[in-house]
Amino acid sequence: MNKSLIVQKYGGTSVGTLERIELVADQIVKTRKTGVDIVVVVSAMGGETDKLLKMARSLAKNPTRREIDLLLSSGERISAALLTIALQARGIPALSMTGRQIGLQTDSTHTRARIMNIDAQRARKMLKENHVIVVAGFQGINPEGDVTTLGRGGSDTSAVALAVALGARQCEICTDVDGVYTTDPRMVPEARKLDVVSYDEMLEMASLGANVLQIRCVEFAHKYKMPLIVKSSFKEGYKGTLICEEDPNMEQPVVSGIMCDKNQAKITLKEVPDQPGIAANIFEPLAKAAISVDMIIQNVSEQGHTDMSFTLQREELDEAMVIMNKVAKKIHATQVSADAKIVKISIVGAGMRSHSGVAAQIFKTLSANKVNILMISTSEIKVSCIIEQKHSKLAANALHTAFKLADKPAKKKNKKKNQ
Repeated sequence: MNKSLIVQKYGGTSVGTLERIELVADQIVKTRKTGVDIVVVVSAMGGETDKLLKMARSLAKNPTRREIDLLLSSGERISAALLTIALQARGIPALSMTGRQIGLQTDSTHTRARIMNIDAQRARKMLKENHVIVVAGFQGINPEGDVTTLGRGGSDTSAVALAVALGARQCEICTDVDGVYTTDPRMVPEARKLDVVSYDEMLEMASLGANVLQIRCVEFAHKYKMPLIVKSSFKEGYKGTLICEEDPNMEQPVVSGIMCDKNQAKITLKEVPDQPGIAANIFEPLAKAAISVDMIIQNVSEQGHTDMSFTLQREELDEAMVIMNKVAKKIHATQVSADAKIVKISIVGAGMRSHSGVAAQIFKTLSANKVNILMISTSEIKVSCIIEQKHSKLAANALHTAFKLADKPAKKKNKKKNQ
């Protein structure tokens, strides 16, 4: 481990304007004066990725993923070059690098590539020469030499992967919020910032709609035990939230947070033949298209037919519907319908492993507020419900109050040994 090295990632809002890029450069200068080496990973300027996608889709309804990758990778390169110029203007030896130049090698799954290896030799050489390295996040290079991207939020994953490859002390995700909250403060004004969150809890939160961190970034950090800190880009003196291993000697809160994932959609196939192999026929084409399915519900069979519903990310709904309409004809389902006006609201907490009654409290609270539950799924430390989008704010506030998440928890004490 290089105890003098930290990796910092700045998101799109943090580098969204030239003025903010100047502020980030000032922050990096201050951090560097403390005697640490710094590798910086940047996202595209806020709104740039959506702007580029809109341009592409104005030319073609379904542009090829290879060309989308090449197009979108330009956004991060612009941010990296501009920040490097700002640092050089301040007398800091800095060098910008693309995913290819930093040695970030991926598989060939365009728009959703996975990191296979990082050849960090050049980066180590630049660090020894006292450079600040500014890396264009979200991108890499595949075995064919084509540019690939890591999916939405992929700059987080780039940052953690580089921190691991370079043996950094920690990875800091610098963003427009000052940490991880019990829920979205824009929905629930009483939301409270958490000082420490375990990897397991953060994995659930990230998968359930907490947009602070990409789930693959947390998976990477968990696998290699890389400490993650989520902090504000511009608020000095705020320590943010530490994501780390769960301390077995500390009592865990029953519920740590409430997540509300608005990027959800539901597809339902009506009158599906209830026979072996049908589920495989439905979900294999989605898997081949790299479309992830979340909740799945199959109704009780009647007269040899059943209805099947599943949820997926809203941004993949159009592509999935094209596939499902083909599948429906093949398996003789009578109808395919989509619902994009849903959200997934979830309760997360490591303490749920050893406490009962959480699910009952959720259902009771939602019922009291006349919120209907469409689908339910559970894991060891979470309960998720699909509800109508119009009830999301009401449900989040009601559950936050029911589980007393606005209250500051009592100071934790070590468990007595040999109890």
